[in-house]
Amino acid sequence: MNRKMVRTITLGTFALVAVLCAARPGRAADPKTPYTSMAPLDQYLMADRDAEIALARSAAPPSISRDATVMVLGRHGYETAVEGKNGFVCIVERAWMGSFDSPEFWNPKNRGPLCFNPPAARSILPLTLKRTDLVLAGLSKAQIIDGIKEFHNKELPALESGGMSYMMSRQGHLNDSAGHWVPHLMFYVPLTDAMTWGAGVPGSPVLLNPQFNGAPEPVTEFMIPVPEWSDGTPANTDAH
Repeated sequence: MNRKMVRTITLGTFALVAVLCAARPGRAADPKTPYTSMAPLDQYLMADRDAEIALARSAAPPSISRDATVMVLGRHGYETAVEGKNGFVCIVERAWMGSFDSPEFWNPKNRGPLCFNPPAARSILPLTLKRTDLVLAGLSKAQIIDGIKEFHNKELPALESGGMSYMMSRQGHLNDSAGHWVPHLMFYVPLTDAMTWGAGVPGSPVLLNPQFNGAPEPVTEFMIPVPEWSDGTPANTDAH
């Protein structure tokens, strides 16, 4: 990785830390946010099914995503649109997969394409599917949290070693502050201290994502920026 790319990814790293800190537990949401409740369901859906499949696949390099299973969001939850053969699962997550304290938890514009590797598809993807089912059932945040806790205690598969996902799409919209941010990889481990990976300290390329971290899912998620988008083009992070 050349010096310019190291510098630009470092700048992007600091920017995302600022964005994510705004959503950390214990921090009040901006009272002026327009996303105080769930919007009509149609605003979260993508009318063009093929477009959602393409967006989901853009999360990872084609060598991975072309043979992956693809799931799309329907009115009753995620459904399989394409059966894959390599064990990966690509999906476009919505804003409700963020921190429960995030002021954009109900932002209908957010689209987060990612591709889970086989271990994550078996043990992390079920969290996305469950959260979404609870959201579409019209439950409050408190009820969703309770539902996830019950799911964890009774049905959630054990977290598998080696679970990770690709989030390298230049077409996503992670939130209004970061846009598509920078391409990165995400790694899932049992609930642990951030310093286990040296996450978030000066000079470290590893970031801690506040998405789970025991609130309520018993998972810690680390992120590492990478220098290229999934289509192989360089990532220009100067704007982030």
